[in-house]
This record gives sequence, C-alpha cells and structure tokens, in this order.
Amino acid sequence: MSRLAETEAVLAAAVADRVFPGAIVEVGRRSGPAHTVACGRLTYEPTAPMVTAETIYDLASLTKVLATTTLAADLVARGILALTDRVADWLPAWTGTDRSGVTVQQLLEHASGLPAHRPYYLSLPDAAAIAHAICMEPLEYAPGSRSVYSDAGFILLGRLIEEAGGAALDVQFETWRTAHAPDAQPLVYRPPARWYDRIAPTEDDPWRGRLLRGEVHDENAAAMGGVAAHAGLFGTAGAVGAVARWWMRMADRSALHARFLEPGEVPGSSRALGWDTMRPTSSCGTRMTATAAGHTGFTGTSLWLDRERDWYFVVLANRVHPSRRGDAMQRVRPALHDALAADLARS
Repeated sequence: MSRLAETEAVLAAAVADRVFPGAIVEVGRRSGPAHTVACGRLTYEPTAPMVTAETIYDLASLTKVLATTTLAADLVARGILALTDRVADWLPAWTGTDRSGVTVQQLLEHASGLPAHRPYYLSLPDAAAIAHAICMEPLEYAPGSRSVYSDAGFILLGRLIEEAGGAALDVQFETWRTAHAPDAQPLVYRPPARWYDRIAPTEDDPWRGRLLRGEVHDENAAAMGGVAAHAGLFGTAGAVGAVARWWMRMADRSALHARFLEPGEVPGSSRALGWDTMRPTSSCGTRMTATAAGHTGFTGTSLWLDRERDWYFVVLANRVHPSRRGDAMQRVRPALHDALAADLARS
C-alpha cells in the first residue's frame, strides 16, 4: 500500500468528479521534500500528458506570498522599507484624509479600506493606469478596522515595492530567488514559449477568446503585462516547496520573518502579513496545528506551512480548466489536507 494512500484516493476522486483534470502534491520538511503525488492529466482529453513533477501551473494568488510578501519582508529586513511606513510616503498619488495614515502593514493585512476586486482590465490599458485608479478608489471601510481580502491592495503594494526596490517586480523577484532560493525553479512571471508543453492550461477565456496556457489567468494581471503583485507567477510544485522551506527556516532564526506568519493586529481577522492563518474553516483542513500559515490561489493552488510539525504542503491544480464555474475545490482542499495529515501520521 502507498504511504499516501488516503491522499491518492482524494485526488483520484476529485479527478473523477471533474474538479480538476490533474494535480500534484508535494509534502516536505525544512530539510527538503519528502513525498510527491501526481494524479491525472493536464486536460480532460484522454491523450493529454500526465501530470508529473515537471508540470508547471499558473500559481494565481500564491504570487502574493511567494513573490510580493517575500520581497516586502526582504526590503524590511534590509532597512529599505518599514511596516509602519505610510503608503503616501512612497506613492504621492495616494492622497486624501481618509487614507493618509494607511501603512505597508495594513496593505499586507488586507486592512487598507480598499475593495476586494475591481475589473480594471475592462477599461484601463496597463499597470500604471491601474495603480493610479487604485489610488483614487473610494475606501469601503475605515483602514485597520477590519480585513477584506483585496487584490487591489496587493496591486498597490506591488507598485510600492517597485518604488522602494528601484526595479520591476519580476526583476526584484528573480534577483531574490537567485540569491536566496536558487533551487526554486522554474518559478517565474511570463514563462517562455519553450515551456509550453509542460504548462497546465487554465480557462477557455471568453474575454481573450482563447484557451489560456502560459499566460496569466487573472485578467487584471494580464492587463498589467503578466507581472503583478497579486497574480502572475508560474512554477512547479518543487519550486513552490523550495520557497516554503526558505520561509520555514527564516522564521526559525528571524523574529521579523516569524512575525509575517503570525496573526496580525486587525480585529476578527485571520490574516497575517501577506499570509493567512489556521482556522477550523481554513483550506488546510482541521488537522494542522493552530500556528499553521498558508494561502490559496484561484486556479486551484495552495501552500500551507505547519512549522510546529515541520511539514509544508504544496497543492497545484488547474481547477479552472476549462471553466472557472463551480466551487467543488472548496471542499476538496480541506479534505486533501486532512488526508495528508492522516497519511503522514501513519508513516
């Protein structure tokens, strides 16, 4: 019997139920990967390639923690940025008495007052125009009073990071990855055409009129040229796992990085700095420790870190293929993580 038999059964059932055509799971410790399970194919076509460790997925909002939060932590650690810095000090277009006190920390905690989402791609041509529109966006609540998960807030955070770091997000992230997590590859914005056959397609997109493969699924990120703070990264499970290990090791020896993985200061919120934290209703299921931190991605991806038990969990799938309709992934994610926890407890 496989050491991850329960996990394999959950994955196989999800494929049979057409939750996604295929998926890959990597589980590991601080020291390295421990188990990898792949299931299904890149599409529902019976002749489509099987999912393997080399399959590349659109990571969607995992970009928020893998790239944006990582870069923010790096800039803070280097003394270039402070969590208490006001957004207005870095972005002059962010003006108004209702928002003058909004900080970098509040952007990371999704507590800036900005709305969850706006379809900027329908009317705005590029990243600069979208960032400016966000600066003009009416706030929906008093900053710091509550948390509303906001792509707009992270897009603005990305623009601030570009200003603070003096380079585009993709350039900064590649510089960081090369220096700190060289084994986290492939993990890039705008993957090259030569990787096409390895990339799991996402949606048959009505806005763009074509099946998306190797171009970012998120429409606002696409309008921004494929490089954004809220979405845009593509990578393998192994590459995501390498960044997970970096975060776990850094949190062991750096109070700053540990703080990023701990619950923030917003009343009633599960949000940490960029990350989310364990709750009974979280995507990580019910069997991780209370200090676990993670994130999900709209395309069917997730990453959770259980530092107390020295496990990380990467799940990559293309649940939006061929359409984003349906929410079955909401039940599969916790069931899958509970199965992983059960399998690991027996191994």
